[in-house]
Amino acid sequence: MSEPHDIAAEQALLGCLMMGGQVDGLNAAAFYRPAHQLVFEAIEGLRSAGKPAEPIAVADELRRRGQLAKMNGAPYLHTCMQAAPAAAQAGHYASIVREHAERRELIEHADRLRQAALNPAAEITDVRTLATSPPPDRSDTSDGSDSATGAKLLAGARDGAWLTAQDFPPLAYAIDGLVPEGLTLEVGPPKAGKSWLTLGLLLAVASGGVALGHIKAAPARRVFYLALEDGDRRMQDRCRALLGPGEDIPALFGYQTRIVPGTVLTTIEAWMHRHPDTAMVVIDTLGKVMPPAQQGESAYQRDYRVGAALKAQADAYPGLAVLVLHHDRKANAEDFVDSVSGTHGLAGAADTVIVLCRKRQSAEGSLKITGRDVPENEYALKVIDGKAWQLDGGGLAAAAARAREREDSQALGDVSAQILAAIREHPEGIRAAELADRFGKDVYQYLKRLTDAGRIDKVSRGRYVPLQVSETSGSSEPQVSDSRSEPDSFDELSEPEAWPEGSSGAAVQ
Repeated sequence: MSEPHDIAAEQALLGCLMMGGQVDGLNAAAFYRPAHQLVFEAIEGLRSAGKPAEPIAVADELRRRGQLAKMNGAPYLHTCMQAAPAAAQAGHYASIVREHAERRELIEHADRLRQAALNPAAEITDVRTLATSPPPDRSDTSDGSDSATGAKLLAGARDGAWLTAQDFPPLAYAIDGLVPEGLTLEVGPPKAGKSWLTLGLLLAVASGGVALGHIKAAPARRVFYLALEDGDRRMQDRCRALLGPGEDIPALFGYQTRIVPGTVLTTIEAWMHRHPDTAMVVIDTLGKVMPPAQQGESAYQRDYRVGAALKAQADAYPGLAVLVLHHDRKANAEDFVDSVSGTHGLAGAADTVIVLCRKRQSAEGSLKITGRDVPENEYALKVIDGKAWQLDGGGLAAAAARAREREDSQALGDVSAQILAAIREHPEGIRAAELADRFGKDVYQYLKRLTDAGRIDKVSRGRYVPLQVSETSGSSEPQVSDSRSEPDSFDELSEPEAWPEGSSGAAVQ
């Protein structure tokens, strides 16, 4: 049996300290993992010199000391950051680390006492003195070359047999097929309807109803909406517009429009402590809680630090989906992930990225989604009465097919698009002669171009079929909701801007 330790608590404590957390009366010897002892000493050394102890500075300090390679490089520091929910939790994790260190000291002391008692040459008075004396300070700072230290370093190693025997719970979804547990970044241009889309999702989850017109969200689950650009009146108006006349706003729908600056993580943590059954938390928008870069910190480092802190908080509550709204970079990108405003640090830290696309004054839009656990796809959307988003199709698979049809129509000429649409009306296949009767003898040239382009398939002589779009996981049976009416629309909304310089908004700590 290994000595008492908690590697996760040690990682979380170091992450909290690199976020600015404070603890008193702790020394490096309290850490079980030697690499953690080195990180703690580097943090303490920076603070003693009056310097910030953020991950980049700690990595530089470890590099200067020739110790960075002993923890597999700087990326391990970001692993610690991801394990830390908030700087304010440093004291909690420090108490766990201290307790395990004390237990190890007692075990070591008991071993020495046992050896002394078994030694016939030892004076019994010396044994009694050892029994009544406190355990000596534990100060193992070896370099990892001995077998005992090696065992500590590999305490968290697993093998295939262990992994095969595990029974992990299935991935939880707040919105089936779209928003899984973990951190999701929802990106789109100002006034494209991100807030309306998100509010519709939240109301569906809180009421156990239908999301996007077709995705069942039952059973009803609690949600928490940090609508930092809204007020109570606007929140009520929008909820009523989406729910319809006579519908009560779900009791499981929780929201807050103002938070104390610098406390977004602790605010969410307080909510989760009071309501651990919460399925979905939304921050609207990231610009309202984004902190300034620390001294010497690059934009990427700042973005990744913020993203990692939000992801760590989401991961601290299994089954919780944290959705963060963010603006795009206002420039076309070949890869839709590149449309995320800022550096790749935000998208890299997130589990899932959703990009909402909609041309100004258009009733059509799309959701492009990618992530670690969700199928990458694009789903066609449509706007009902200028505010309520619905899938353009009877479910996710149909909406994906519709998105492809739109793309084809935009990329093809009018005649090719019409021929393609006609073929898609006959999934069982249609003969070229029938198409020639409708479109003329030139149809054969168009059919060859469409086949060469991979838009259709020729299954037999003179017979063509549309390419099939595969089913996506998490799709639901169709269930169409009523359309709603409300005075304002997306283009009249006031979307939040990024913090002005010198603003004292609610920053992530």
